[in-house]
Amino acid sequence: MKATAPSFSPSVHMARSRPALWAWVTLGGLAVGSADILFAMTWWAQSGTPPVRILQSIWAWFAGRDAAFTGGAATALAGAAVYLALMSAIVAIYHVAARDHRVLRDRPLLMGALYGAAWFVLLHVILVPVFSAAPPKRFLPDWNLACLLAHMVLIGIPVAWMSRRWYGGMR
Repeated sequence: MKATAPSFSPSVHMARSRPALWAWVTLGGLAVGSADILFAMTWWAQSGTPPVRILQSIWAWFAGRDAAFTGGAATALAGAAVYLALMSAIVAIYHVAARDHRVLRDRPLLMGALYGAAWFVLLHVILVPVFSAAPPKRFLPDWNLACLLAHMVLIGIPVAWMSRRWYGGMR
């Protein structure tokens, strides 16, 4: 009896060569969220703001400034967890949309930049100012422009590239 080599199936090989979708989305959220948080920490460090304050500022969206800023490490960790969960949701939303809309996979620079800009508007122009327990005290043009660019370059484009990579050559 002649031994035969197992047949190679591209779909089986691809399924083994990438992590589970939940891990992909979680790691993607961790990557883009960390990049954006580090950007904010670096920006505000120039004015003497400690890094922990950035994370507490995120938690302040829910608890208010006083509660967040007096909560120490606990509120900083809560802010980090909320932001990383939000970033994972942003990764997941693009990923689901990219499955059915080829242009999102084929044009990652343009579509990712637009996606990041859209999230900037949703978060910084609508949700946080209108619904937050700690809306911004004043509009800072340089900070908002920097945030817009960061959302495009550090969030949107990497998310689009991640989806492109996940779906590979799918047409």
